[in-house]
Amino acid sequence: MTSHQTAQTMKPATAAKKLGVYLEATPAAFQEGVVSRTELNELQANPPEWLVELRRTGPHPRPVVAAKLGISIAGLARGGVTDPLTTEQIDALKTENPEWLQKERATQAEVRKETVRIKEKNAEKQAKRDAR
Repeated sequence: MTSHQTAQTMKPATAAKKLGVYLEATPAAFQEGVVSRTELNELQANPPEWLVELRRTGPHPRPVVAAKLGISIAGLARGGVTDPLTTEQIDALKTENPEWLQKERATQAEVRKETVRIKEKNAEKQAKRDAR
């Protein structure tokens, strides 16, 4: 008996998320079809011009905007940013550096410090257990 494998596919929204692009800015053919795992791998390995351009100039989805600004997605919402932003808009925000962005960056830095502290504490506990 030979087993017949079917190609694993995903919705365009899932593929756009994995590619780090805003779905509504992708070509209609991408939005209306399904994307196989093989096609996704090909898009990641050899991105077409539309994908390169989208990644360069946007509009970018919230996770990408948050990462480029160095804050959390929740921080974006607290700052009133709910729509996708272009690279130009993100750069303008960085230049303007409003008070909310400064506050969110400080919050994010504290979260990172706390994460490192907890990780180190857990590593110490594990080392003590291993030494027994």
